[in-house]
Amino acid sequence: MSTHDFDLCVIGGGSGGVRAARFAAQRGARVALVESSAMGGTCVNVGCIPKKLYSTAAHYAEGFDESRGFGWQLVDTPTLNWPALKTARAQEISRLNGIYEGLMSSAQVTRLHGHGRLLDTRTVQVTASDGQQQRLSARHVLIATGGRPFVPEVAGRELVVTSDDMFDLPEFPRRLVVVGGGYIGCEMASIFQGLGAEVTLVYRGEQILRGFDDEVRDFVADELRKHGLDVRVRTDVAHIEADGSDRRVHLSDGHTLSANVVLYATGRQPNVADLGLADVGIRQGKNGTIEINQHFATSVPGVYALGDVVGRKELTPVALAEAMALVDHLFGPAPGEQARQMHYDHIPTAVFTHPPVGTVGLTEGQARERFGAIRVYRSDFKPLKHTLSGSTERTLVKLIVDDASERVVGLHMVGADAGEIVQGFAVALQCGATKAQFDATIGVHPTSAEEFVTLRQIARR
Repeated sequence: MSTHDFDLCVIGGGSGGVRAARFAAQRGARVALVESSAMGGTCVNVGCIPKKLYSTAAHYAEGFDESRGFGWQLVDTPTLNWPALKTARAQEISRLNGIYEGLMSSAQVTRLHGHGRLLDTRTVQVTASDGQQQRLSARHVLIATGGRPFVPEVAGRELVVTSDDMFDLPEFPRRLVVVGGGYIGCEMASIFQGLGAEVTLVYRGEQILRGFDDEVRDFVADELRKHGLDVRVRTDVAHIEADGSDRRVHLSDGHTLSANVVLYATGRQPNVADLGLADVGIRQGKNGTIEINQHFATSVPGVYALGDVVGRKELTPVALAEAMALVDHLFGPAPGEQARQMHYDHIPTAVFTHPPVGTVGLTEGQARERFGAIRVYRSDFKPLKHTLSGSTERTLVKLIVDDASERVVGLHMVGADAGEIVQGFAVALQCGATKAQFDATIGVHPTSAEEFVTLRQIARR
């Protein structure tokens, strides 16, 4: 008989923590989950879900405009009701919070409301909002506390907001400055420009979306500018000052921008404050991320970590997969199944800009470095929809092939439904599909997706 209160105590109620708690309980483990805020973590509350809802809202604006090319006559000019959008989003998020709470109760996970902190490697102290404390012991402790936005030290930083604030701004920002060229900054800039704001994106690097394929970066930057977004690279913010209720943003190149809201999307950092990590000897990286091995074990026996707090791939599906691999490792796989292993190759991802980006596998630069001899197939074109819509938007599709094995090792797209399309092709890359197998696949006509199986001309070697 175990001398511990629980077999597993999970600190953090986001995607990874909930998945680990739920499936560990299904294996017969006694599980507790500690969370001080709304269930669902960043993804549900201030990330993937509200972002995609607002992106969809923004697409309606261009849809109204493009419909004229298809014979629709709009009697009145459509206008955005910002409070109505916020209310609808809040209702959906509340519904999802309830679903996550329901998953815990149905799995018979003990749900503890409060802040969890390690007192030793087997003891967690839970402090409720009213200050009351309780202690529990667990055979295994999992830290899945996620991350939060990072704002650098800049004069006037108290005047800015982060991505956590953007979905519930009191008033819609008619003039918005976004600082940061990563996927969060680009998405927010694109969404609010689509909703009707005048948006300027400021990024100190050479090009937005660092880490993505260089050709994709250049292509999407051009498309964002065509949509009306003011993208300024190779410049940074010198300082920010209040101008009544507005903000004045002074740039390093000497220019000044005026805005209702300044959004800083300059990266994220792990939620590790007051977890007691140093006290129990858990090793951390420079930015606070928790160091783990291939089985998500920290430097201290019995304590594990996964998801954004470990800083590997900060994506919801990755946290879910890591959680399943950890549950299998700690409690064994489900009957008739093999234990899962976590692999970080061929992870598809999307950037919900307008137009969106979808990608899986290696960039052209990564493939050249890894394989040496590669072939690149690419095409950019005006989608059928825009032959009548009046839009000048173009779509890019790109395949990268390893010469030696003939395998497709990278697949990239900028265009409508890129995320939906790339998800399907991710299966092909996971299975090691070759260019010949792509060529032998019949396309669905007329679609943008069929371009991936009709690329024959080598763009470059």
